[in-house]
Amino acid sequence: MEYTSGHWSLDIYPGNDGTALVHNTAILVGDITLGKNVTIHPYAQLVGVITIGDNTVIGSHCNILGDVIIGANVKTQSNAFIPGGTIIGDNVFIGPSVTILNDKFPPSEGKSWMPVIIKDGATVGGGVTILPGVTVYENASIGGGSVVTKSIPQGSLAYGNPAQIKGMAERA
Repeated sequence: MEYTSGHWSLDIYPGNDGTALVHNTAILVGDITLGKNVTIHPYAQLVGVITIGDNTVIGSHCNILGDVIIGANVKTQSNAFIPGGTIIGDNVFIGPSVTILNDKFPPSEGKSWMPVIIKDGATVGGGVTILPGVTVYENASIGGGSVVTKSIPQGSLAYGNPAQIKGMAERA
C-alpha cells in the first residue's frame, strides 16, 4: 500500500504499523524492518538485513548496508555511512557525514570485519570517523571531525585525531 503526498510516500514494510514515512527516492532492498513512525529522507539507501526502531529518522543520502540494527528514537543526519555489523542503541544522535568502518584490513571480504557498537544515549558529531571494533558506551559524546580509534567510556566527552577523552559529556 502506498500513499503519496508531494514527493513523500507512505509505505507499509514488515513489522510496521503503516506509519513509516519513506521518501520515494529512497532505496530499500532486502529484509528491512521499520518500527512505528520511522522517517527515511530522500536518496537514503538501505540494503541488507536492517532493523530500525520506533521514531527513528534516517537522513538524506545515508547508506546503511548489511546486517545493521538501529534502535528507537535515533536521529541519523545526512550522508552517514553505516556498514554491516553495526549496532546502534536507543536515543542516539549520529551527525552529518559520520563514517563507521567495519573492515580492519580492506578489502578482506568479511574476513577481518569487526562490528561497531554505539550504545544508548550516545552522540556522534558531524564528520566523525569510527574505526572497526570500537564501542561508544552509554551517553558518551564524540566531537565533530574526530577519528575514533579506541572505545569511548560511558559518559565521556572525546574529540580530536585520534579522539581522546577530554572530560565528561554534558546533557541539556
